[in-house]
Amino acid sequence: MAGSDADVIAAVATAPGRAGIGIVRVSGKTLNRFATSLLGAVPAPRTAARATFRGADGQPIDDGIAVFFAAPASYTGEDVLELQGHGGPVVLQMLLRRCVELGARLAEPGEFTRRAFLNDKLDLAQAEGVADLIEAATEAAARCALRSLRGEFSASIESLANRLVELRTLVEATLDFPEEEIDPVDREDVRRRLKQLQAEIHRALESGRRGSVLRSGLQVVLAGQPNVGKSSLLNRLAGEEVAIVTEIAGTTRDAVRQTIQIEGVPINIIDTAGLRDTTDKVEAIGVARTWDAISRADALLLVIDARVGITSADRAIVSRLPGNLKPLTVLNKIDLAEQSPMVEASSDGCIRLSAKTGEGIDVLRHALLALAGWQSGGEDVFMARERHLGALGRVAEALERADRAMVHSELFAEELRLAQRELGVITGEFTADDLLGEIFSRFCVGK
Repeated sequence: MAGSDADVIAAVATAPGRAGIGIVRVSGKTLNRFATSLLGAVPAPRTAARATFRGADGQPIDDGIAVFFAAPASYTGEDVLELQGHGGPVVLQMLLRRCVELGARLAEPGEFTRRAFLNDKLDLAQAEGVADLIEAATEAAARCALRSLRGEFSASIESLANRLVELRTLVEATLDFPEEEIDPVDREDVRRRLKQLQAEIHRALESGRRGSVLRSGLQVVLAGQPNVGKSSLLNRLAGEEVAIVTEIAGTTRDAVRQTIQIEGVPINIIDTAGLRDTTDKVEAIGVARTWDAISRADALLLVIDARVGITSADRAIVSRLPGNLKPLTVLNKIDLAEQSPMVEASSDGCIRLSAKTGEGIDVLRHALLALAGWQSGGEDVFMARERHLGALGRVAEALERADRAMVHSELFAEELRLAQRELGVITGEFTADDLLGEIFSRFCVGK
């Protein structure tokens, strides 16, 4: 952050454009003189007060509502003044300019939430929940982000950390009194506690991976030979004509992207050019882009004409796929092949459907949810970020090393310490300033 945390900061806290109401938010160590100059008096704390916002010459800028939150009972932990006026851009800019005249500086992205974190109003995982709630693209994502904001994720991490502290206490007691023989019962208790922690960390990782899908969506590529119905399948999943469909092979030249929701989970479907050898320069570019999309995909639907079945060309496509990308085979056009749809995906990952009639589409939707690792409900899912998953992964690795080093008390204790530190990274107990800058710079201004 370029400015000082001691500065008074101000920003428009509502979205750009015209609206019935617009809000300017101000935060600082003390805002009594600031409020008196702008409003004529300091409003009673936590009470909506009718007010006239005045310029330096005493002339009114706007009539509205002022709400004063005295420190520390505020979002940032400092004095906070919210000025609710008419939502015209010109009026809000006039009011913001008056705040600057009174000594405030323009807030940087995420600076209000950053101050809330620095003043112990939120931990880092909760602060990230604020941004995730604002950016949520589905109802499921919003509910998940709200749970993080309310501290449910942080509470689960704190519970793991407390159990890790208890385990460290048992182990480090043996280091403090090395002359005493370790009771076999105590050693078995340590082993049992470690196994329980490893299982809990594994569950947290699985929950986090599912939650990460809610943030960015599952990247699913439709691939296959030309004219097998990839674009028709995209249109059927999207519920609208988003891709051009013709009988001419090679119609799709560039990737067409569409985000759909299945039970609140965002699925980013990418329709691509048909994969084949071609001398057409434009189509060849499309084929190259298809392989590029495949290299970045979370899942791949290999679409095949059910009338023809799997061919050597399809097997050649599979042989070129990245090793971690197992395709889900979709036999399309069963209406023309006079085949019936499957009740569920086969054990080898094969689905029969008709993009034209919609038969079998529900089976595909359920298969996509399975690929996302999603389960109905999702009450235990938290809105995981890459850094959360990375930290949990490092905790799991440290506990695995601790398991192998159990006979060496010093090494065992050190691995447990490292695991506890990684848990603290999630909530911000141990966080570098440059990481804070990166996290909060992605917030919107005014939050």
